[in-house]
Amino acid sequence: QVQLVESGGGLVQAGDSLRLSCAAAGRTSRNYVTAWFRQAPGKDREFVGFISWNDRSTDYADSVKGRFTISRDNAKNTVYLQMNSLKHEDTAVYYCAARLSWRTSPRADEYDYWGQGTQVTVSS
Repeated sequence: QVQLVESGGGLVQAGDSLRLSCAAAGRTSRNYVTAWFRQAPGKDREFVGFISWNDRSTDYADSVKGRFTISRDNAKNTVYLQMNSLKHEDTAVYYCAARLSWRTSPRADEYDYWGQGTQVTVSS
């Protein structure tokens, strides 16, 4: 079992920055991929980006590429989502998810564990 807890959400203005954290507990000794997804009201859950455990490779959705950066501190079992130049359309509940595999994936249904989510609201 892996427990994930997100933090760092809040209300910001367009153009501001925000950093989300995802702290993992439990069977964190296993290699796993961590991803961020988001869900806006009335919309499907959307892939934001992922980071691998082994080589720290990352990939991002086109909508956030160049603005968002995912990093991880394995010593702290924590993954971060740095969000810059925020836009109103970035408003959503942000979730981190863990996949117990070395294979990365943008598909939500391929992730095994999820956090409870943290709200990010960007005012225009």
